[in-house]
Amino acid sequence: MENRIDLYNATYNPDVLSCIANLSNDEVFTPPDVANAMLDILPQELFSDPNTTFLDPACKSGVFLREIAKRLIIGLESIYPDLQERVDHIFQKQLYGISITELTSLLSRRSLYCSKYPNSIYSVSKFADAQGNVRFKNTLHRWVNGKCVFCGASESEYGGKKQEGMETYAYEFIHTTKPQEILNMKFDVIIGNPPYQLSDGGGDGSSAQPIYHRFVQQAKKLNPRYISMIIPARWYSGGKGLDDFRSEMLHDNRISVIHDFPETSDCFPGINIRGGVCYFLWSQTHTGDCSVINHKQDKTNEMVRPLLEKDAETFIRYNAAISILSKVSSLGEETMNNRVSSRLPFGIPSNFDDYVKEPDITHSVLLYRSERNKNAEKMVYISPRYITKNLVWKDKIKVLVSKASPGGDEYPHAIISAPVLAKPNSVCTETYLIVDFVKTAEEGLNLISYMKTRFFRFMMSLIKNTQNISKTVFAFVPVQNWSKPWTDEELYAKYGISDEEVDFINSMIKPMDLNGGEENA
Repeated sequence: MENRIDLYNATYNPDVLSCIANLSNDEVFTPPDVANAMLDILPQELFSDPNTTFLDPACKSGVFLREIAKRLIIGLESIYPDLQERVDHIFQKQLYGISITELTSLLSRRSLYCSKYPNSIYSVSKFADAQGNVRFKNTLHRWVNGKCVFCGASESEYGGKKQEGMETYAYEFIHTTKPQEILNMKFDVIIGNPPYQLSDGGGDGSSAQPIYHRFVQQAKKLNPRYISMIIPARWYSGGKGLDDFRSEMLHDNRISVIHDFPETSDCFPGINIRGGVCYFLWSQTHTGDCSVINHKQDKTNEMVRPLLEKDAETFIRYNAAISILSKVSSLGEETMNNRVSSRLPFGIPSNFDDYVKEPDITHSVLLYRSERNKNAEKMVYISPRYITKNLVWKDKIKVLVSKASPGGDEYPHAIISAPVLAKPNSVCTETYLIVDFVKTAEEGLNLISYMKTRFFRFMMSLIKNTQNISKTVFAFVPVQNWSKPWTDEELYAKYGISDEEVDFINSMIKPMDLNGGEENA
């Protein structure tokens, strides 16, 4: 027995769980060092209490339960001096898991019990059945009008005979209204890294429905003492299926800690999840402010503050930005979200294709469009009959910006693509937003000079957490006078931005060439 237990004490670098830690963006495996960082934010006395119970409701590699077991083996030594008695107590009465697939159930049991079958002679603790305390149940979706009522998955993607004998991705923990009945017991700690999304059948097949928030909400129904989960950070700004969850989280004063990773690779090497990731600690007895820790490579910035700033319904991601926002908002100026159009400003979709490259009697309106093919024509001509919304905007001078931001999540970031000055008698597809209307081309160029400042794009970045831009991300950008061009130096002086704050802005935002797009510097 001593030899088998030594597997837990052996050096595990390289660790097989590190090697498989990142297999997809939907079900990201957790590296052991990340799992341990999440365990570190829990009260450490939990690992010296023989009555503490732990649940991972989304087991993939079993890394959370394995690392908890290591801590309990040390923490309970004085209570259970006999190693086998201690191990049996920990594995059979304290550690529980719900696997997301049959494969991960086997992997999790192998990681935890040193055998995928805990009733075998190879298990470090002998159970009466082949599942032990890491269960897997082949759950089915419940389809209504082509969508699962529990997770929003598409029946065309996950239902029907073509899925028979295949993994359903109907995760047990979130496919019930009564998660407390799955294991029929009380848990002190619920911890894990849930699946992030499932295809909802929209668009060209790339559209997906977030599901990670459902694991958090189900965990709260169990009323544990603590919840810690690592999830995408897109919930900061809400959006698709996340608005209610965002409001729920940001108004929950039981969230005591958030570790934030704007660049996913700082947490999950080799993975790029738009908007980054975070892990948090929810404590049943906590009230008040939250400790927010920003991570950038090997640097951290920590601040204890409210999740919602005073008189704002927005979570400011970066601690270093709080003072800048305070200075800018203190002037009480109008903000650009009041000027920017909503999506689909003229009712013309991005895949619109009834156009010509040169104007004629029928196709007389200039159309600005943007395609993935960089060699495609960006300006073509269409018939005015295709303008189904806001026809009066056609003859105004306007500044456009692509609603898809360039590049990845690495910093410094451009935030926006190069703005476009759109002529009268012009419209655009839904790939663009109208930033504002101007009286003259000179005013339009002055607005563009403002948009290209690092200041403008930094103020956008305080809200923007996804690739797509909407009018809401302009809510902190103050409106200026378009009768003159603008520079960062003028704006920093106007708002009293300090040298240290300027350095932070420069670390976050790429410069843009006034005659083109982003610079390499």
